[in-house]
Amino acid sequence: MALLTHKRPEAALVLSDGRIFRGRSAGAPGLASGETVFNTSMTGYQEILTDPSYTGQLVTLTVAHVGNTGWNAEDMESRAIAAAGLIVNRMTEVPSNARSERPLVEVLRAEGIVAITDIDTRALTMHLRSTGAQPGAIVAAEKGDLTEADLEKAKAAASSWGRMEGQDLASVVTTKASYEWTEGTWQNATAERAAGFVTPAEQPYHVVAYDFGIKKNILRMLATAGVKVTVVPARTSFDEAMAMNPDGIFLSNGPGDPAPCTYAIEVAKQAIAAKVPLFGICLGHQIMGLAVGAKTLKMKFGHHGGNHPVEDVRTHRVYITSQNHGFAVDAETLPENAVVTHRSLFDGSLQGFELTDAPAFCFQGHPEASPGPHDISPLFAHFVELMAAKKAASAN
Repeated sequence: MALLTHKRPEAALVLSDGRIFRGRSAGAPGLASGETVFNTSMTGYQEILTDPSYTGQLVTLTVAHVGNTGWNAEDMESRAIAAAGLIVNRMTEVPSNARSERPLVEVLRAEGIVAITDIDTRALTMHLRSTGAQPGAIVAAEKGDLTEADLEKAKAAASSWGRMEGQDLASVVTTKASYEWTEGTWQNATAERAAGFVTPAEQPYHVVAYDFGIKKNILRMLATAGVKVTVVPARTSFDEAMAMNPDGIFLSNGPGDPAPCTYAIEVAKQAIAAKVPLFGICLGHQIMGLAVGAKTLKMKFGHHGGNHPVEDVRTHRVYITSQNHGFAVDAETLPENAVVTHRSLFDGSLQGFELTDAPAFCFQGHPEASPGPHDISPLFAHFVELMAAKKAASAN
């Protein structure tokens, strides 16, 4: 394993509370600021970095070695790296993976992503658990060591970044134009075909998916469940969506604070009132919460990782899930027609609810996790069941 060496230019992570972590550059030179968070996943750094939900965040990976599997076009969750910066303990310069097309460090430099390695990510994670996620800045020298002026710029950037509360980032990352999606999930090779993403022969249902920062594997999971998807911009009105004659509406994951997304909250309200089958994930879950009158809150350091236990409160079955969120719906503020379905076993926070008077439900975690646990993926089948029931009722 070839790790990035001490010969790399110096870099530093500066937090808004004044804490400084010195290391070496593992990406492009320059300065990047954002909310500093940590992710406990053991694998999947490419999917993490390209998840639009990480827009505006400096992502700390707690796994010891990053870069072992390289980088390839097929594992992208969006068009490009979405995270503002990357923080790791050790980065591998030479990947060991037959599917790798480029080393991670090469991609970071090419996309202008500032990254830091050779720091104590355990100490940083413990600090963030104590203080909470906070603004920070990564500064990386072009060559040699950082100057005091570089550190002062990083301190100023960390101090002035602001807060995630109040930021409508869904409008920033959304698609500019609608598009169709039919490609399904990855399938292993068979005698009839090579390994790859497979489009199902039949997709009898049509869903309008609101893109607040949607991941490709969500679209693939919907397609594999028998759904043809029309992905629309975040600010598409309910009437515009219904003009496409969908069987259901999907509210995607995404970055930022759900509260400023009033345009999306209004769509969710109208879909619920019209009893259109509705499914929300992550930010979509929070938007549904706000649509039914609940409140959302900023979590201390959020949930970011691929090993989070979640209980189905109806069956008491425990699922291992992938999580990525910094806001949560306050379960105590849900109305009577919203029934809690899932709770986190880490902190008891709300993970899902469904409505008793409309075909609408949502989940805070990521049932499409790739890579990651697939325990909760049947939620996509439940969405199809709601659409099938609505179709059957309309036919009678």
